[in-house]
Amino acid sequence: MSRKLLFLALCLTANAVSAAAAELPAPWVELAANGELSVRAVVAPDTPCPSVSADGVTLVAGRRGAPDANFPIQVCETRTPAATTRLTVGGVPVPTLPATARRIVVIGDTGCRIEGKAVQDCGNATAWPFAAIAARAAAKRPELVIHLGDFYYRETACPAGRAGCAGSPHGDNWPTWKAELFDPAAPLLVAAPWVIVRGNHELCSRGGRGWFRLLDPHPPRADCVDRTDPYWLSGAGLSLLIFDSSDADDFLAPPDKVAAYAAQLAPALAKTPPRAWLLTHRPVWAMAQGELTGLTSNQTVQAALRGLVPANLDLVLSGHLHDFLSYEFGPERPPQLVVGTGGDALLPLAKGPIVGAEIDGMPVRRGFADGRFSYFVMERSDNGWDGTLYAVDDAVLARCRLAGREIDCR
Repeated sequence: MSRKLLFLALCLTANAVSAAAAELPAPWVELAANGELSVRAVVAPDTPCPSVSADGVTLVAGRRGAPDANFPIQVCETRTPAATTRLTVGGVPVPTLPATARRIVVIGDTGCRIEGKAVQDCGNATAWPFAAIAARAAAKRPELVIHLGDFYYRETACPAGRAGCAGSPHGDNWPTWKAELFDPAAPLLVAAPWVIVRGNHELCSRGGRGWFRLLDPHPPRADCVDRTDPYWLSGAGLSLLIFDSSDADDFLAPPDKVAAYAAQLAPALAKTPPRAWLLTHRPVWAMAQGELTGLTSNQTVQAALRGLVPANLDLVLSGHLHDFLSYEFGPERPPQLVVGTGGDALLPLAKGPIVGAEIDGMPVRRGFADGRFSYFVMERSDNGWDGTLYAVDDAVLARCRLAGREIDCR
């Protein structure tokens, strides 16, 4: 090869590498299972991890897995105490956790569904509005983001002739995860630290490889498992129990799963501090939507929790059902709030009344339902939380008041 051709080849290679690097997401921060801040960055293979500085101290990043055919990228991770106030990655500031979080964005079920005959037009912002939701939510300047699970929905190829999703990646791989989460959620990922809950679409048979490589809040592991241990997050004036219900059965209560979940939940709930919340993907006490109206879920977790719910657990926060739903039962049980409206295909609302319906032996005292794409913002008040449900265009769909075990959405 001539020197001129060699020089041209080197330039083209350098340009390709630069273009690929430019397409990588910005570093983000999530809360790790041990309560620390987990600082993560995606870099090209054989590229050094970026330098991380926490309150002026330089930290060394580790690597989560090795690049392979499905994930030809490298995920770098550094952990630092939750009390860290100044954090930079490659010299660029990234968000930290305030002493008291006063504004929280809650989203869930955000991916674009391409699964056999169930197909969304991922290239249509009306059919799949997650990018608009993320941008609007970021503009609210949250201090914490809670994602209630189900990131990955593009399991099969876009059907031939379907223009709305033509060219979409699919399968548990980096191009799909980039399209499902990191591209549309870019402004929200850099706005605040995230609390991330695993959904049933992140099971090993679906998006489990990407989950453990990219998002799982535990230390990196080589295998994929369908059940992980619950953990407490205490910081920013919050006490959150994160429970992995991704493998629970909605309408059955298999004894082996009930026993396994009860064994996990009993010691965790025994440590419940005042004003605590339980975050889990599948709602514990909710009415099924759409064609399954009349059934209640989640039978597995309901059975596992019987006799274990402490008096100082104030709220259960979930996704999974693709609507916005609130159920209040009175002082005997925490209210159930469902935020599953972040982008995946919505479900028809149940036709029957919510108030008076019985869920796991207890009637609903107050209830609310909305079946539009949306995101939820919670703002701390003197004696609880004020919540606002925003549509894709930022119109206000509902306002909620949460105080103790009372929740009233209108």
